[in-house]
Amino acid sequence: MTPPDLLAYLATRNISTTTFEHPPLFTVEDSKALRGELPGGHCKNLFLTNKKGKMWLVACPEDRDLDLKDLGARIGAGRVSFASPDRLMTCLGVSPGAVTPFAAINDVDADVVVVLDEKMMTESVLNFHPLVNNQTTAIAPHDLVSFLESVGHPPVIVDLR
Repeated sequence: MTPPDLLAYLATRNISTTTFEHPPLFTVEDSKALRGELPGGHCKNLFLTNKKGKMWLVACPEDRDLDLKDLGARIGAGRVSFASPDRLMTCLGVSPGAVTPFAAINDVDADVVVVLDEKMMTESVLNFHPLVNNQTTAIAPHDLVSFLESVGHPPVIVDLR
């Protein structure tokens, strides 16, 4: 799916978003340097796997310090590690630097569990890449949940402190 396909899908679900174009961003530091006054919660996204091959996409505030051992326990995954770029492309249809909850739309078999940090869900809007890292799309947290449910990925909302 392309960003225009995703945005069209959101529009058909009456989910309001605003999308901004910018140079490609690969890290949180890149994002902080280039976003200017873009309002809302800025998030980082991790694509993880465990020894059994199960997968998780974890979204949390960009400044949240995460220990993978603790994170694995909090999400019921056991020991987790970052999944490979090939697996990311195969399962979610995005490349590193563009990991986003919106990529759940490409996981038609619902193999990936989407985990959202509960602190992030208190923001008025959240900012994520819309499948590519040269755009950012702002969406209300309740609309993100609605989108994820509509694509067969009801999110798990966890306190990731």
